[in-house]
Order: sequence, then C-alpha cells, then structure tokens
Amino acid sequence: MKQQPLFETTHIGNLDLKNRIVMAPMTRARTAQPGNIPTALMAEYYQQRASAGLIITEATQISPQGQGYSWTPGIHSAEQIAGWRLVTDAVHKVHGKIFSQLWHVGRMSHESFHPDGKPVAPSALSPDARVWVVNSEGVGEMVDCPIPRELTHDDILQVIADYRQAAINAMEAGFDGVEVHGGNGYLIDQFLRRSSNKRTDEYGGSLANRVRFAQEVLEAISDAIGADRTGIRLAPFITQRGMDDPQAIEAILALAAWCEKKGISFIHLAEADWDDAPQVPYEFRETLRATFSGAIIVAGNYTREKADKLLAAGVVDLVAFGRPFIANPDFPRRLKQNLPLANIGNPATLFGGTEVGYTDYPFLTTEA
Repeated sequence: MKQQPLFETTHIGNLDLKNRIVMAPMTRARTAQPGNIPTALMAEYYQQRASAGLIITEATQISPQGQGYSWTPGIHSAEQIAGWRLVTDAVHKVHGKIFSQLWHVGRMSHESFHPDGKPVAPSALSPDARVWVVNSEGVGEMVDCPIPRELTHDDILQVIADYRQAAINAMEAGFDGVEVHGGNGYLIDQFLRRSSNKRTDEYGGSLANRVRFAQEVLEAISDAIGADRTGIRLAPFITQRGMDDPQAIEAILALAAWCEKKGISFIHLAEADWDDAPQVPYEFRETLRATFSGAIIVAGNYTREKADKLLAAGVVDLVAFGRPFIANPDFPRRLKQNLPLANIGNPATLFGGTEVGYTDYPFLTTEA
C-alpha cells in the first residue's frame, strides 16, 4: 500500500493529533456585532472541519488596539470568551483539536478602530497597505492604512501583558493551545524587520534587540499556559506591506533557536503563496530543522505530493491547508481517498455575511 504521510498520527507538545493536516487560520469576519463576538454559526463552521488533525482559528485580536479589520473576533472580553467556548465545545464534541491564533495587527489598521488615537507600531512608518473596513452604510471596502504612532516602552509592556491575558482567556474558552501570529507584516513581524523597526532602544537596531519583543511575548504566554501549548507563526519570505528585509531570515532563525531553548511547541511557516512567489530554499528548511526540534508546520499552496515529500524527508511535521477547507469541510477525507474537490463559490461570501458560502458547502456522500 502506498505510504500516506499526511495521515499518520503525530503530536504537538503533549497533544496527540489524528493526522498531520492542519486547517490554516483564515479570516472570515462572521462575528456578532457590536463586540466582535464569536457565534454559534462559527461553532458550526469549525465543527464541520474538525477532521483536520488540528484547527488553528482565524486571527483573533488580543485587545481593541490589536484590531485592523472589521468584524474579526477578539478574545479580550467575557462575551468573546463565552462565544469561543461555543466553538471549542463544538470541535471537541467531534474529537477535534483547536488552537486560538492570537493577533495584534500593529500598523496594519485604520483610524476607525482607534477613536482615541492612531494604530501603533515599533516605528511611525506607513505600511503602504490597505485593510478591510465596513463603512457607515454597512459596506466593506479596502482603505489605506495611516502612519501609525510609535509605541512607547510602557506601551510595549502593556501589549505583552495583553498577549499573556489573551492566552489565559483562550484556556478559559477551552482551546487546546495558542498560536502567536508573528508573520504577514503584523506587529511581531514589524519588530523583527529592519524595514519596519527603526527604534534605537532595546527593541530595535541589533538582531538581538529586534527579536526581543517576540521573545518576551512568547515567554509571557508560555509562563502563563505552558510552552507545550504555545507556538508561533512566522513568514520568512514576505516582502509586501513594506516588509522587505534581507536579514529577516537571520532574525527568524535566531528566534527559532530561542524557541528551541524555551521549549516552544511549534513553529508555523506562512510561505509566499501568490503567483510567481519565490520558492522556499530547501537549505532554509534544513537549517530550521537543525535549529528547532519542535513541530514545524508549513502552509502555502501545498499539493498532497509536495506535502508528502517534505513530510517523508523529515524537514516538516505537519502541513496546513487553507482555501481547500472553505468549500470542502471534509477536505481530509477527499484528499485521502482522491475524491474531487469543490471550488469556492461567490468570492463575495469570503468576508462577512451569513451561512451562505460559509457553512452551506456540502460534505461528499460518494463512497470510495
């Protein structure tokens, strides 16, 4: 019988997983308003997809300051924690495993989310990017990000405290662990890169200083809930949003070495997945594997063949799939049995809306 590495059991920290398929975090903007509260509809959506070995939720802001897009969920209020409990209970009812992705967008935000000021960042530099904001007429539109306010030292300590509290809240909400969003040009990534971090204090300048914020966030979280329940997502090769930095790989490998010493349970690589994006050098994969012995998750337009090849080589441990899960709630079964995949219907249903384009994609009834 042909080997199927994707469908072998594995573990992250002390958590046993039934396969090596991860449902990648995907923003869907279906929260209840006001308050950005997770709903029963979201619980149904995640429960439908719980045949993945692990679900990582859509990015979830750790505080009101951390929000950058309309209708994204938070995990900083009692109502949000209760809403997420609906989700985790639904996933656990069908024997799934689920982590919360903790998020602070930094400068990737808009004034409408900050009535008392501007978005914040390591340095007051524009990301030259846009975010999705629902206007006064209830219509979503892409708007330019303003120049942010530079975080003070006290601000930084407060953000670290917010991450810690969000992780504690995630445990209260029933999550199996947390993933810190450290990639894609958001706040932690902004500290890591010279292009977005021009600070001259202990959080900027040298390599050791630029990784300090990420380390202090991870340390605060792991001390609160355990390193075995804590991981981080990184995006080594992103260049959009003003994040181009030839030394980014060096910073990420330095952070990975620190994660190894701390016992952080996993590193999740968000690889460049746009058309004509550069391929991740195999040498980088080997170096990361030699640096970090915890679980390595990868994501970015993976085919089953590419996933199985890297799993068999031992340079990765799990593979995350995003878009295929949207229209295929039973994606692992379809992949395993080589059954046809459905395509996403109306793209307008990706962000915001009702059950249409969200929980109404059918399971296959075909017997293989």
